[in-house]
Amino acid sequence: ERPLYKDASAPVEARVRDLLGRMTLREKAAQMAQIERTVVSPRALAELAAGSVLNAGGSAPRDRASPADWARMVDDMQRLALSSRLAVPILYGTDAVHGHNNVFGATVFPHNVGLGASRDAELVRKIGEATALEVRATGIHWAFAPCVAVCRDPRWGRCYESYSEDPEIVRSLTMIVTGLQGQPPADHPHGYPFLASVRDNVLACAKHFVGDGGTYKGINEGNAICSPDDLERIHTKPYPDCIAQGVATVMASYSQWNGEPLHASRHLLTDVLKGKLGFEGFVVSDWEGIDRLCEPRGSDYRYCVAQSVNAGMDMIMIPHRFEKFLEDLVFLVETGEISMSRIDDAVERILRVKFISGVFEHPFSDPSLLDVVGCKEHRLLAREAVRKSLVLLKNGKKQSETFLPLAKNAKRILVAGTHADNIGYQCGGWTIAWHGDSGKITLGKQKLSFAGICR
Repeated sequence: ERPLYKDASAPVEARVRDLLGRMTLREKAAQMAQIERTVVSPRALAELAAGSVLNAGGSAPRDRASPADWARMVDDMQRLALSSRLAVPILYGTDAVHGHNNVFGATVFPHNVGLGASRDAELVRKIGEATALEVRATGIHWAFAPCVAVCRDPRWGRCYESYSEDPEIVRSLTMIVTGLQGQPPADHPHGYPFLASVRDNVLACAKHFVGDGGTYKGINEGNAICSPDDLERIHTKPYPDCIAQGVATVMASYSQWNGEPLHASRHLLTDVLKGKLGFEGFVVSDWEGIDRLCEPRGSDYRYCVAQSVNAGMDMIMIPHRFEKFLEDLVFLVETGEISMSRIDDAVERILRVKFISGVFEHPFSDPSLLDVVGCKEHRLLAREAVRKSLVLLKNGKKQSETFLPLAKNAKRILVAGTHADNIGYQCGGWTIAWHGDSGKITLGKQKLSFAGICR
C-alpha cells in the first residue's frame, strides 16, 4: 500500500503527520541537519538521510561551473536522498542574494544597498522573479534571501546587504519574497509557508533574525543593545511583512540582543517569531552559528546543540560535522535534555516546507530552464536596477560655482582607483566567492568603466 505521505492529493498536514510517524529518532535528527556540498556522500544522504545541503560562498562543482554542471550535481545528490529508507528528498540552499551570484555567467543585480536607493518595490519584486528562475534552472530549491537587516551604523561591514537604515523602506522592499516564492492567494493562512510554482519559484529566507544591523558600534556579529520596544519598532519591523507573504524560512542572526545570542534565544525564536508573529515555516541557523555559543567555538558541541534546539532552532547549518551533530542530538533526546516534542515540532516544520515546495513530486531540475541563466531579459532588468540605484550628488550654494554634478561639457574626466574598470570589485561581495574577487570573475559588463565614460 502506498504511504499517505507520497500522495500528492492528500492535505499537507496529513502528509507531515504520516511521514513523521514513520521516522526513527535518528531519521528525525538527520532532517534537522544541513551539510555543505563537499560533505555529501552516499552514507550522508542514502544511509543517514541528511535533510538539506548547501554550498558555501565560492564552493562550486568546478571552476566556472556551468548551470548544467550545477543542476547535474544537485540531481545526483537528490538521487542519493531518494534511495534512503523513506525516500525523503533534500532541500538544496544557496546564497542567491543579488541574483544567482555563485554561478558563473548568471545575472548579477545590485546589492540591497543599491536597491534600497531605488525605492522601487516593483523592481525588487521583478528581481526576485528573475533570480528564482535562474536558481531553479540549476536544480536548487531555496535561496538564502532576502536580508532584511536595518543597518543603523555604517561601520557595520555588511551594510551593503541592507536596503536601508529606515525600517519602512526595508518593509516596502520585502516584496522580493513574493518575487522569489510567487504571490499567495488572498485567503492564504497567515504565517503558513507558500510556494506558487515548482518550476518558476524558489523558497525564500528572511534573515538575519533579529537586530543584525543594530549592533554596538556596528561590530559584525556583535551585540544589539536596545529596549524591546526599539527592537520591535526598528529591527523586527520587516519580518511581519515577510511572514504575511508566506516566507518559508527564517535564518537566525549571529548577533546578540542585550548579551543573549540569537542562536540561543528561546524568547525571540519561539515566543516572538513563532508565537507572536505566527511563523509556521522553519528556522535555520547561520553557518556554524551554533558553534559560537561556546568558547573556543564548537569546543562543547553537545552544549551548543542543546542550547540552540531548545531555543527553537529547527535546522542546523552544521555544515561539516554531520555525524557528530547526529550523535549529540540523539544523545540529548535520549537523556531528556531535549524533549521529543521539540524534535517533532522542528521536523514537522521542515517537512511542511518540503511538501509545500513540491520537491516530493518534482525532485529534479528542469533542463528547459537552463537558457534562462544570464539571459538578455534578465540582464536588461539588471541594467534598469543599476540605473535606478544611482544617486546623484549635488553641492555648492551658488549654481554657477557647483562642482557636483559634473558639467555636461567637461572634456576630460579622470576615473581612478582599483574599482574603476574591474567587474569583480564592482559586483562586490557574494559574487562567485564569499567576499567577491578582483577581475573578470563572471560574464557581463561593468557598471562604470573608463572606456564607457570616455565614449
